[in-house]
Amino acid sequence: MNVNKSLGEFIKGIPKAELHLHIEGTLEPELMFELAKRNNIKIRQNSIQELRDAYHFNNLQEFLDIYYEGASVLITEQDFYDMTWAYIEKAHSQNVLHAEIFFDPQTHTNRGISFDTVINGIHRTLDDAEAKFGITSKLIPCFLRDVDPKSAMETLNQACAYKNWITAFGLDSAEVGNPPSKFKEVFKSALDKGFLTVAHAGEEGPAEYVWEAINLLKVSRIDHGNHSMDDETLVKHLSKTQIPLTVCPLSNLKLKVVKSLEDHPLKKMMKSGLLVTLNSDDPAYFGGYVNENYLVLAESLALTIEEISQLAKNSFLASFLDENEKEIIIKKIEEYNISFHSK
Repeated sequence: MNVNKSLGEFIKGIPKAELHLHIEGTLEPELMFELAKRNNIKIRQNSIQELRDAYHFNNLQEFLDIYYEGASVLITEQDFYDMTWAYIEKAHSQNVLHAEIFFDPQTHTNRGISFDTVINGIHRTLDDAEAKFGITSKLIPCFLRDVDPKSAMETLNQACAYKNWITAFGLDSAEVGNPPSKFKEVFKSALDKGFLTVAHAGEEGPAEYVWEAINLLKVSRIDHGNHSMDDETLVKHLSKTQIPLTVCPLSNLKLKVVKSLEDHPLKKMMKSGLLVTLNSDDPAYFGGYVNENYLVLAESLALTIEEISQLAKNSFLASFLDENEKEIIIKKIEEYNISFHSK
């Protein structure tokens, strides 16, 4: 990678938040094999390298097939703890101060793992992360859009027992053919119960899916949103309302949402006045955590230190932290900029 060394150092040290991170997508092959052995589960691949070699995807569905297979090794509360802790250590090493973490309850409950087991393991880790590293977090369960909305409603009802731990509900999995409108009633119920909402839209699906997420699901954020750029009226609406987009460059490249990182729309989004953030999505599968996503776009789109700084600020502005918390961390970013330039 030919990124200017000082730019790489700047990215490494700048405070940042991550808002689009599927915790099951952080399950690295080494830990996957360890958990498979612990739980006496057979993985199709015979080695870590063979598993990594399988991470070549032509589309979202091919990724999801191996993602769900990987998740099958997660059985106990300790498994979910160990997976989440591995992410926390990586996040801490990359100066992530705040993480808003997706998890997929149905991926686990549909194979007989209780909702309680999943959320207890993850939440216990996040408590420890704040105590040890000062990393704050929010939890966002996601409904699987390629599963019946009735199952999503059951998941919502199960989750209500943990209302104090959950900030929002999301929508993920196979997008094409599963528009946000399919989940209108579930999201209305979530909003009525006092939860915020977010949704994956406009990754492989069209700009119309982004409109549906905004108008029908009443989302506070759009996850991905690449195809928003296909609709000039939508771009103007996103600019005016400042509904954030949580984009994931390495994911977009791996899943062939973009042909190359030079084609990534992030810079155009910024120039159009959109509130855009950089995130890693499923880093164990896509080849990089949040800093790597910053680095590859810095190289591919010739991002300046000022643009990187704005993206870091955006990550907090777009978060579900309260306004006072946002102000404190944005001040830290400004102080970091001054300190870095004075070296």
